[in-house]
Amino acid sequence: MDLNEINFNESGEWPLIAKSTAIIVLCLLTWGAGYYFIIKDKQAALSTVENKEVELKKDFETKQKKASTLEAYKAQMVEMETSFTVMLKQLPRKSEVADLLVDISHTGLRNGLEFESFKPGGEEPVDFYGELSISMEVVGTYHQLGKFISSVVTLPRIVTIHDMKVSPIKGTDKMRMELTAKTYRYFDQKTN
Repeated sequence: MDLNEINFNESGEWPLIAKSTAIIVLCLLTWGAGYYFIIKDKQAALSTVENKEVELKKDFETKQKKASTLEAYKAQMVEMETSFTVMLKQLPRKSEVADLLVDISHTGLRNGLEFESFKPGGEEPVDFYGELSISMEVVGTYHQLGKFISSVVTLPRIVTIHDMKVSPIKGTDKMRMELTAKTYRYFDQKTN
């Protein structure tokens, strides 16, 4: 049978090879059209959804880790708030700054020091607190100076020591110490 003699209306009478070839070609065309019009778009959508699934799993794992430590964070937050409140109580209010200056000078006198200068500076605002510096020059023995520093930093209010310089005084067992003590005051809405 010649290809020109093939009649599509009489496909039941085609030879077996022609029928098999036609069936295979029709199956391939159907599969190709199905893939092109249906599966191709679905595969792109599936790929997008799979990528989103990976992102969502990572997001879930991150949130799950946070959720599992939430109670520990809450407890830590309560502890930090308590600690912060205690520290705020150690910062003098504006009315207590004068008393703190007196405490520092009395501490020096109790330790046998001689004050050559005692100059409180102005308060400088830094973020949410104010910083008051006190420049001092004191004279005493090595042990008196050590006791003074130790006593100042253990006052019930926060006091830090900065720019400390110690030099011997010739011909005596005494030393001169220049330092800056700083204390801090919290600015809240009530006492700003």
